[in-house]
Amino acid sequence: MQNNNTTLKLTPKSGLTTREIATRTTKYGPNELVAARPVPLWQKIWRHMSDVSSLVLLFAVGLATYLAIAQNGGWTKTIVIGTILIINVVIGLYQEASAEKSLAALKSMSLPTANVRRNDDVQTVDATAIVPGDLVLLKAGDQVPADAVVLESTNLAVDEAVLTGESEAVEKRPYVTGAPVAEQQVYSGTAVTAGTALIQVVTTGMATELGQIAGLLNKTKQRATPLQGRLNRLSSWLTTFAVLGGMTIFALSVWVQNQGIGDSLMIGVSLAVAAVPETLPIIVTISLSHGVRRMADRNAIMRRVSAVETIGSVDVIASDKTGTLTQNQMTITKLWTPTTGVLAADTPLTSGSRELMRYLGLATNAEINQVDGEEQAIGDATELAAVRWLADHQQSRAGLERDAPRIAEDPFDSTKKMMTTVHRLADGRQLVIVKGAWDRLPFRADLPSLKAGQRAHDAFGQAALRVLAVGYRVLAADADISDWDAVNRDLQLAGIVGLIDPPRPEVVAAIRDAKQAGIKPIMITGDHLVTATAIAEEIGILTAGDVAVSGDQLREMSDATLREQIEQIAVYARVSPSDKIRIVQAWQALGKSVAMTGDGVNDAPALKAADVGIAMGITGTEVSKEAADMVLTDDNFATIIAAVKEGRTVYQNIIKAVEFLVGVNFAQIFLMVGAVLFGWGAPLLAEQLLIINVLADGIPGFFISQEPGEPLAMQQPPVANDESILARGLGQRLFVRAATFTALTLGIYAVGRFGLTDNQASVGMTMVFLVLALGSMIDIYAIKDRRTMSWDTLTRNPRLNRGLLAGILVVLVIATVPPLRAFFSLTALPAVSWVIVLAGVLVPTVVLELNKRWQRRQRYAVEVAE
Repeated sequence: MQNNNTTLKLTPKSGLTTREIATRTTKYGPNELVAARPVPLWQKIWRHMSDVSSLVLLFAVGLATYLAIAQNGGWTKTIVIGTILIINVVIGLYQEASAEKSLAALKSMSLPTANVRRNDDVQTVDATAIVPGDLVLLKAGDQVPADAVVLESTNLAVDEAVLTGESEAVEKRPYVTGAPVAEQQVYSGTAVTAGTALIQVVTTGMATELGQIAGLLNKTKQRATPLQGRLNRLSSWLTTFAVLGGMTIFALSVWVQNQGIGDSLMIGVSLAVAAVPETLPIIVTISLSHGVRRMADRNAIMRRVSAVETIGSVDVIASDKTGTLTQNQMTITKLWTPTTGVLAADTPLTSGSRELMRYLGLATNAEINQVDGEEQAIGDATELAAVRWLADHQQSRAGLERDAPRIAEDPFDSTKKMMTTVHRLADGRQLVIVKGAWDRLPFRADLPSLKAGQRAHDAFGQAALRVLAVGYRVLAADADISDWDAVNRDLQLAGIVGLIDPPRPEVVAAIRDAKQAGIKPIMITGDHLVTATAIAEEIGILTAGDVAVSGDQLREMSDATLREQIEQIAVYARVSPSDKIRIVQAWQALGKSVAMTGDGVNDAPALKAADVGIAMGITGTEVSKEAADMVLTDDNFATIIAAVKEGRTVYQNIIKAVEFLVGVNFAQIFLMVGAVLFGWGAPLLAEQLLIINVLADGIPGFFISQEPGEPLAMQQPPVANDESILARGLGQRLFVRAATFTALTLGIYAVGRFGLTDNQASVGMTMVFLVLALGSMIDIYAIKDRRTMSWDTLTRNPRLNRGLLAGILVVLVIATVPPLRAFFSLTALPAVSWVIVLAGVLVPTVVLELNKRWQRRQRYAVEVAE
């Protein structure tokens, strides 16, 4: 945050006049954050059209259109291919629009209203109408509407975590010329936790600290996801095969078979159609969208669809401590009194612990109210812990004050580190209660319990507990309490309490699951190193061989040193949000994918720089949510691990879709080239290939996205950024499937054309159409489960079964209904041909199951050898 010591031109105490307000509104504009300029529709369409597979389809549409015009070849191919292209683009645009929100949501960071002094009158105005120079009144619970300086204040404390990441409230003092601005200025979006103030607005809208950070988000670029890179490379390979195959067929058709240019181009169109898995982009989008829905059911809202797959491939999860790994609720866990010794705070109360609770409850200003069914907590986190401790034992601050009403208070400040309240007892005497730091409370020097209290204090500190000491004394009814130095002395020791933000109960198992999945969880916090280390050890983040570093140590490291040591660092304490980007970039420099959590405004750049930025839905600011790819509606680390598992399932299903579609597409290329090399001409027409690719392969492929995750998904290492899409056995499986279908279809075509008939190409074409369509649908059962096929494999996905049945019926209707059969240039088959076809469609499934078992034996042999 900026420090500006320029002299402030003070607004009169009566506030701005109506004329001044109008002038400044015209000059500075509304007090709101400006959204980024939306991407024009034509740019979005071009981005989807420039995809490699879309360009191939676009070329095919152009070529088919040329042939339809030049040779009157009919518009069937143009219409069908063009329709597929349009569907791909429309679905992509729809998913993008539904998953992305405009940066305009940042406006919700502004208050709907604010209390201002104008024309010598206090008014409630819309926060967007505030202008520089306005006088605004603040009280505890308010949110600061703009950057301003404090003119008057009473015990003002402001929570600046959204900007600084620090959980402790910051005390603010009235404006004095030349004093540090940080002590006397408040910032837009921060929250008042205590006190009251009159502030004068200095900057509004995008000129505020909040606005400047929001403006940076438009300039921050994200890396392309690994899936995008892998699919683009796959599309490039398929395009290369299509171009080479098309050139080969064109040459063979023109110079070997002496066919005309038009017929040769038509074969080229057929090959282009065969080379591109037209439904793959749609299936990938559906898989990602289905993952979005399933993650939403598990409290993870995906703002960017592609991040669904990316979260499954992360190598590192960098998590905040407060609220994500812990409950974000300071809790009294231990206590000590001179009569009881150390006790757990949830044990039944004794006389000593009951008195300690009574004193602590009376010396508390925090409140917890129910507003519209939701808990509204006002006050310091430590005092809120005391209020909750009271509630756990069916007591309340209001109930205690009925017997001992407060008559005076000396508020807490950071200098004396203690707070004093005075209460009137039933007998008229005055009860003085002082709470604060152990070493600041003026206990009676002759107390025999001081040494034991010191030992308890030290033990609590070593256990990473925040320690609060409580002392008391009773004064006569007429004793003078105007001199606080005299009141705050010779205290009796009531006891001490130890507080900590405890870990979430489900986090330990989630950390264990993350490590088993090959993911390194690390903690990044603004808390003390001792506290962070204790929590990290308790939940399993910090184990043998790991180290914890402070922010000062981190800043002393060069980038090279950080990269060398980063794999051993599991905890970063007292780290400012600006350091988070260094941590992200250091991991990324090692080729790792990083998920980063955050909730503050100044976390936004790090969230956007990470491969997956994760914002907190409960405590997170709108700025952090807009910068993130994923928002946790429960602020829970365990939800991230659940999202990782869902992301891995999505990636596995996409890989299964690639295997299902691409293997047959390669077979189609080899079938077309092989048939022409044998002098048979094209064994399938372009429209027949489209039916196979879109209906026979596409319809069942749509439902593969709904396959449940593999049982061992979270026991495998993450997919590396540079890992080929053909890794982990996919390349071998594609080769086996493509080779099986190529040999099978060439054989079936030869039998149908030359074995069963006297060179009737239509019979061979029809048999190949049926075997290729039906066989490539049925073998989806061998693809969708890495385990041996079982009854569970066949019944686990009812929607897939229904889609498969629909696809089979469509193919059979096309092959048997005369008008449709004629439209697609097919012919009626004799009975023996149907027998051969039915036997042929089962061959790929049998071969894939045998190959699956062979691969399993090979993996086992490698594991034994290692």
